[in-house]
Amino acid sequence: MSKKLIKLFLRLSISIGFLSAVADRFGMWNKEVAVWGNWEKFLDYTKIINPVIPENLIEPVGIIATVAEIVLPVFLLIGYKTETFAKISGFLLLIFALSMTFSTGIKATFDFSVFTASAAAFALSTMKEKFLELDLVLSNQKRIY
Repeated sequence: MSKKLIKLFLRLSISIGFLSAVADRFGMWNKEVAVWGNWEKFLDYTKIINPVIPENLIEPVGIIATVAEIVLPVFLLIGYKTETFAKISGFLLLIFALSMTFSTGIKATFDFSVFTASAAAFALSTMKEKFLELDLVLSNQKRIY
């Protein structure tokens, strides 16, 4: 498999993973497969994995995480500053993984492949060759594929 296709696969899979989690907290997945299913349950989980954060800051933390989980995958999908946004995604996923590990144990991080997703995002951040990315258009390069 070519490096270009691997890079595209990483961009798509990381982005879809983030967007799926966002869709879940807004009740867009049916309840048979949903982890949270609604915003309130997502905030309850946010509180569990962030026990040191005061109760009145849980909703802002949930909002910040949700905004990040929307913005980052959009930039990865369109290929805007891919290396930078992949690295930020890797750190965000690593923070999620460590929060989950220290609050609920390591099993959930393995079940949901959070460390794997973080490693994939960091790997994506090292791939410099552009493929189907907005950055190619913005840099006036002739080929986008």
